[in-house]
Amino acid sequence: MKKLSLYSMTVFCLLMLTSCEAVETIFKAGMWWGIIVVVAVIAIILWLFSRGKNS
Repeated sequence: MKKLSLYSMTVFCLLMLTSCEAVETIFKAGMWWGIIVVVAVIAIILWLFSRGKNS
């Protein structure tokens, strides 16, 4: 039942959005995930370097 509901919501969203809006939404989400991942990687690298200097 949950899968049917998820599939119907997905189809409904795809039909309601035009193709340009759907692509724009995907790229906006991808851009933000990219920014978050880059910031997290830089933070981990800085943390590892600071931890190594304390030893």
